[in-house]
Amino acid sequence: MKILLIHQYFKESDVTGGARFNEMTRIWQEQGHDITVIAGDLDGQSSTKRKEYKGKFISKKDQNGIEVWRCHVSESYNVNFLGRLWGYFSFVFSGLFAGLFKVKGKFDIILVTSPPLFVGIIGYFLSIIKRTPFVFEVRDLWPESAIDTGVLKNKLIIKFAYWFEKFVYSKARLINVLTPAFYKTLVTSKNVSKDKLIMIPNAADFALADDLLVNFDRLAFRKNNGFEDKFVITYVGAHGVANGLDQVLETAILLKDTNVLFVLVGAGMQKQKLIQKANDLNLKNVKFYDPVPKKEVLKFILASEMGASVLLKNDTFKTVYSNKTFDYMSCKTPILMAIDGVSKDLVETADAGVFVEPENPVDFANKIKSYIHNPEKLEVQGLNGFKYAKANFDRDVLANTYLKHLLKIK
Repeated sequence: MKILLIHQYFKESDVTGGARFNEMTRIWQEQGHDITVIAGDLDGQSSTKRKEYKGKFISKKDQNGIEVWRCHVSESYNVNFLGRLWGYFSFVFSGLFAGLFKVKGKFDIILVTSPPLFVGIIGYFLSIIKRTPFVFEVRDLWPESAIDTGVLKNKLIIKFAYWFEKFVYSKARLINVLTPAFYKTLVTSKNVSKDKLIMIPNAADFALADDLLVNFDRLAFRKNNGFEDKFVITYVGAHGVANGLDQVLETAILLKDTNVLFVLVGAGMQKQKLIQKANDLNLKNVKFYDPVPKKEVLKFILASEMGASVLLKNDTFKTVYSNKTFDYMSCKTPILMAIDGVSKDLVETADAGVFVEPENPVDFANKIKSYIHNPEKLEVQGLNGFKYAKANFDRDVLANTYLKHLLKIK
């Protein structure tokens, strides 16, 4: 099968987290399927492009055997609202150009994953021109999440976004959603037929984790990073507005007199502000690390007592599963879940950690103290999460299920 994936945020091989389709496409490729990707040349967490993309409109590269076309995204993406909007549409123009004039050959399926919603423009036009059915994936409810976090404010753009959302849902042959809440919303609020919907959620990559669980030298890693005698809580992923990582720093203030150490791994438009705030508050119990490859991410998690999943207190975020949650589960690391809704339900159903009220540092600190006083819960809940993810969120199993649905499309 030949698949054209359109994914503005398709990760480079050495970038932290959010690698859902890097892993999915690897699995499909290993089974003999041919994958081509149209992606942006500016990571959603970064403010500047890599040197290899500077001054280029389209760049072709081989990424672990997959043909990836990196397309221009304006570097104004992380400046302000208009810059973010232009970042979206600059990719629409460059991605469409790449699909029309650079990407050669016929495809069996065009797979479009959002957000942003506007990548659907590329998918729709290419499906018409190439006479190829397209599948649309909803990784986040758009435009709701963009409106709730202040990314979309212009009423005209919001009106267009809602119209286009309805349009793209009607034109897609199949729609994949990542959570039960997304499924319910599309059926009940957006009038999408159940016959058109499937649900392939985020997943845990056990291929990497299982190897590290056997061969990783946890004590040496902790010693090298100054984690000795610390109760380490690691957060991996984006440092953006929606992530609300100020609440982690505010929790760190309350725990200054303990041995708790917060480790934040990743990048994003808020990272420098967070570093400055930590310095201003003289927080010695917070460490920041730059993005690292996925295998290194898992090492940080394995070297920690707990992992944190954190977002702002927002009704839209009650519908999402956090990528990092599944990484914690795959590493037998219990979770501090500061996200309400389906994520809370997940960690409580699995008994894989504890719910923390979002944006409530006092609750955050008290929940951490409860684990310090009851350390036996760490091993029990870590194993619970591992077993639950193995049974329900194994990346290989879900990738194969996804592929079966794609193969049925004529």
